[in-house]
Amino acid sequence: MPSDSRPVARPEDVERWLAELELTPGSRIERNGVSAWDLELDGRRRLDLPVTVILDPTLGLICWVHFAPPLGDMLRRAYRKLLRWNDEFPFVKFSLAEDGRPTLAAELGATGLDRDVLGTALVRLLGVSDRLLEESAEWLWLGGRIPADLAMRTRRNVGLVERYAQRLGELFES
Repeated sequence: MPSDSRPVARPEDVERWLAELELTPGSRIERNGVSAWDLELDGRRRLDLPVTVILDPTLGLICWVHFAPPLGDMLRRAYRKLLRWNDEFPFVKFSLAEDGRPTLAAELGATGLDRDVLGTALVRLLGVSDRLLEESAEWLWLGGRIPADLAMRTRRNVGLVERYAQRLGELFES
């Protein structure tokens, strides 16, 4: 905890930041002083990305993505791919949940935590997911084929992506 013993952020702060970012989370879940909110976000290419924002007021905030369904017996190839992606994309971490589902996370320390830090982290996760759409298609859709209508679907949270994409130019370059 910071030296003045105050929380780095309160659940009300995170809810205000999400509202300012025009995002509508599910109900707040609280357990042992830790709060969490579920969101469903769209990148420019990858849609319906389930994101959980987790706040420990004394430590910081984690933005956690259920990146794909459980991998089953493709694990060895998947491990190599996740390790390569961890090397290629700084500031995010790929791992496997206990149920075998690939996850993607951005961990935000206590210092300087605010709406723009949260917004940038969420858009970073969307940008990485967009960049890896083709490489992760086999995990996301039967036969590994990206649905033809994906490009035609209406995007949620376009304003969020546009607001922070410029800060993350390397992820959003053509």
